[in-house]
Amino acid sequence: MPQRAGTGPLKAGTGLAHAVREASEPDLDLGTEAGAAGLAVIRAGQAGGTGGAGGLMRSAYWGELLTVTARMRGANGAVIDGYHRDTPMVLAQQWPVFSRGAFGQDSAVRTGIVDFRCEIELGGVWIRPGDLVFGDMDGVVVVPRACEDEVLRRALDKVGSENRVRQAIEAGMSSTEALARFKVL
Repeated sequence: MPQRAGTGPLKAGTGLAHAVREASEPDLDLGTEAGAAGLAVIRAGQAGGTGGAGGLMRSAYWGELLTVTARMRGANGAVIDGYHRDTPMVLAQQWPVFSRGAFGQDSAVRTGIVDFRCEIELGGVWIRPGDLVFGDMDGVVVVPRACEDEVLRRALDKVGSENRVRQAIEAGMSSTEALARFKVL
């Protein structure tokens, strides 16, 4: 899955998927209106995501201005199946952006938005509008809406178990004993 943009302090992000599909075809001539429309409809609490339809990744799909636009619209983060640019300005906004890395070439005449509020594939995972997206220092997880309650319940149960194991180890229990007792490590 994508890595966090840059190396500065991390802010985790959680939101409902709002996907935008980009194409990076050499002869694509969609202009910037579709791109502006893709972000103009993002809502508070959503996480923006872009996926390339051509896979060429000849430029950065995301940067400073898209970050400020999404942030000001109330979105919670962005997951980019491609590159970002303007890393210092993105990090300065203290807003989570996950991408495959930095690339200085902008997308102005190299890519175009072909769809939004759509299903996209990012890193081999299909994302549908309304799926839960969570990203932190360890990467990005997408939870399909259909199993969100079960996944969240099981994740909270696991965190509770891991907290009990950590407390037991801090109290002097060996990790071998903790694994045998709690079945979690």
